[in-house]
Amino acid sequence: MNKTNILIGLLLLTPLVASAADTPVLELKIKDHQFEPAQLEVPADTKVKLIVHNHDATPEEFESYDLNREKIVSGNGKITLFIGPLQPGTYKFFGEFHEDTAQGSIVVR
Repeated sequence: MNKTNILIGLLLLTPLVASAADTPVLELKIKDHQFEPAQLEVPADTKVKLIVHNHDATPEEFESYDLNREKIVSGNGKITLFIGPLQPGTYKFFGEFHEDTAQGSIVVR
């Protein structure tokens, strides 16, 4: 492999690195089996990185039929999800293990 091929490969990867750095990051906390904040706002047509921190000792499952996502968050653990780009509207999510208290939504404007 020569230097030209390496340079071309690096140039092709540069837009991917730049776009990942531009992705907005939102953080969501699970505490006492509730999501905080219970509502997040994101811009329309934008991919978003969502980090969910579980401050409870027990696991929770982040689930959303609207977003087509489900992922277990271990006790005192965290997960990362990418959502979007989304059209304007409200997208509900919940904690499957504590559905009576763990409710939230993402509002896209």
